Amino acid sequence: MQSDSVIIIPTYNEKENIENIIRAVMALEHGFHVLVIEDGSPDGTADIVKRLMAGEFKDRLFIIERSGKLGLGTAYITGFKWAIEHKYDYIFEMDADFSHNPNDVPRLLSACKDEGYDVAIGSRYVSGVNVVNWPIGRVLMSYFASKYVRLVTGFKVHDTTAGFKCYRREVLETIPLDEVRFKGYGFQIEMKYTAYKCGFKIKEVPVIFVNRELGTSKMSGGIFGEAAFGVMRLRWDGWFRKYPQRPSKSN
Repeated sequence: MQSDSVIIIPTYNEKENIENIIRAVMALEHGFHVLVIEDGSPDGTADIVKRLMAGEFKDRLFIIERSGKLGLGTAYITGFKWAIEHKYDYIFEMDADFSHNPNDVPRLLSACKDEGYDVAIGSRYVSGVNVVNWPIGRVLMSYFASKYVRLVTGFKVHDTTAGFKCYRREVLETIPLDEVRFKGYGFQIEMKYTAYKCGFKIKEVPVIFVNRELGTSKMSGGIFGEAAFGVMRLRWDGWFRKYPQRPSKSN
């Protein structure tokens, strides 16, 4: 069964969540496909996905297995290239741990498919601070990281580190994916900023972010450090780099 939309879910040690998140996405009315980018989880995450692939989700669920933890950014780049090759029109980023509510996926799709935006961001901060069960220190770090990006780059997105997104395929075909530098959460900032500099239309869709209940967070201070120091490089690029521009057919 063909679909115009695929949701990319990177995984590492997500056995507690992966079957439930796949089932939740597959239950959505639109008929989404799911691509899991599996980074060699020792807990058997890949085996769960393969069991579901061999059974009821044979034509809708796919997996790419990699040799180890190679970084969030490279996982998504791998998924983007696969999705472009398979001609999906709408390509999503989504976490495996239910911090992104699957019921919000159709709202992101609608922003791109019905409202004409090129990128839809599931935003925690466009209508206040919509985060549940995060330690206050982490909330403040994330919120002010986005404020910092706005200040340094002049980029008017409220939630620059958000990892819940829908892209029209043309966005990912235009951005030089092999030139994306960041591997951690700086990747999320770089992709949004690059899409903006390429002239694509971006909408923030308000969502509520809920901290994971099962499994272990992959967040680290180094990830935030990469994002913080990389923003200055993005600002420099914004002044001097020549970005490819949005194709005229997207206008």
